[in-house]
This record gives sequence, structure tokens and C-alpha cells, in this order.
Amino acid sequence: MENTSLIIMVGGASSRMKRSLKVKDGHKGIMDNIPHKSLIPVGKYGKPFLYYLVQNAVEAGYTRLYLITSAENQAFQKLKDGGLPSGLEVFLAVQNVPAGRSKPLGTADALQQCLDQYPELKQTTFTVCNGDNLYSVGALKDLRRERTAPHALISYGSSGFEYTEERIAKFAVMNISSEGFLREIIEKPDLRDVPKYRDESGELRVSMNIFSFSGEAIYPYLKNCPIDPERDEKELPKAVAILVSEHLKSVLCIPRSEHIPDLTDANDIQLFKNLE
Repeated sequence: MENTSLIIMVGGASSRMKRSLKVKDGHKGIMDNIPHKSLIPVGKYGKPFLYYLVQNAVEAGYTRLYLITSAENQAFQKLKDGGLPSGLEVFLAVQNVPAGRSKPLGTADALQQCLDQYPELKQTTFTVCNGDNLYSVGALKDLRRERTAPHALISYGSSGFEYTEERIAKFAVMNISSEGFLREIIEKPDLRDVPKYRDESGELRVSMNIFSFSGEAIYPYLKNCPIDPERDEKELPKAVAILVSEHLKSVLCIPRSEHIPDLTDANDIQLFKNLE
């Protein structure tokens, strides 16, 4: 089934970015009017970071864009009405906070709520990714290609990154079968265990949270995803982990080797100063 829909998670600003911006700029409240990192102005013309990710999506052939936001999404509504590259139908999905909670229920819940609000996604194949990573046109295209597996993700070779070893160690590494299917995702592995996850070529394969799913097949795993006891959230990698434990050849790993620019803290903003 052709994949022309991209879902981007742009729920809320990270506490790490908020803290680092306060320190860097020497005053409080710099992100009070910026609800998510993806809206931080970057590049030569001060366009929101999200603009460049969406621009890559258009070039990769996507025609429908779904932004998963919080209820306070006026800034995204404004972008939807004319602040993004042309060539896409844009839809907003709201991740509502369940009664009795003070924060959203996590990324698996966010994707489930998006599929509930736009049921057509349950009948198609789509790509989903974070809103604070600048995924390449090539990676976005890879997830649109025909495949026999219902699901796929990009497995990045860590040697292609320009990050420090310390930062790479905080990413999720993958255990991949010899046939190229995902066996498990290991979030923030113990440094002593990292070597055993290298593939036959010695490459460490890393997940940067960009997936393609069959909506119908992934939905039950989103709905039934358990709440992580430490983070108190339903996390998408956990839903995928349960999926592959039950369906061994359901998630194809597509290898790429390239740097993925992202916005983790204030020091990253300067890396995008030449974007046009």
C-alpha cells in the first residue's frame, strides 16, 4: 500500500531544552511562547525548525501531514494556515491528557489518539517521526518504498553520526536479525553491553524514532502498550518491542549512514544557522 502520509509528534517542549536556553540566554521564560522545540526559529531567515523537516517530506513525496500537538496548539494552527511549505494537506491531532493526570501519556498514546481522530490512518501505511530531528529526504523516501513487511524503521549506523560517544550512548540501539528484521530495541543500554549489539561489520545500529507502520496492524499494540513504571508513560518503542516479540519478521530495518541534526539543547541551534 502506498505511503503518502507523515505523522510528526510535536507535543511539548523538552525540559532539557528549556533549562539550557535559560542558562544560555541568561534569563527565564525564553520558551514561554514556544510550545515545542520544532517551532524554534533557525536558519538564515528564522523559519521554525519544523519548516525544514516538512520541506524534506514534500521533496520525499508525502502529500498528507498530521501534526500531533497538545491542546494548546494555537502556534501550530497558525503554521497550518500558511506557515509551512506548500504541497501538503495538513491536519492537527490533539493528544489529550487523561483525567487524573498532569501530563500526556506518552508517544504510543499520542499515536493512538491520532489514529482515533483520523480513522483513515488505520486503513493505510504511514510514516511517523519526532519533530525535533531533521530527517533527510532519503530516509523519508526509504520508508515510502514497497516492502513485504507491514512495518519498517531506519537503522542508522552510528559511525555516520557527528555526535560524541557519550551522546550516542544515550540513543536506543537495535538488535537486528541476519535477514534484516528487528529483534529488539534497547533504550539507553549499559555502556558495558553496547559492544554486543554491533552487527557483523562492527557497526552499531541506532534507532532515531522514525518508523513506517501499517495502521491496522500497529493499532492494537498502541492501545495495549503498558505504562513504563519509571517514566509513567506509554512509549512507542515499547509497543514496537511487544510487536516484534509476537511477530518476528514484521519490522524491516532499513540501513542508512548519515548524520541526523537534532535540537536537544540550546547549543544545537547554531548548527542550523545556514539553512535557507
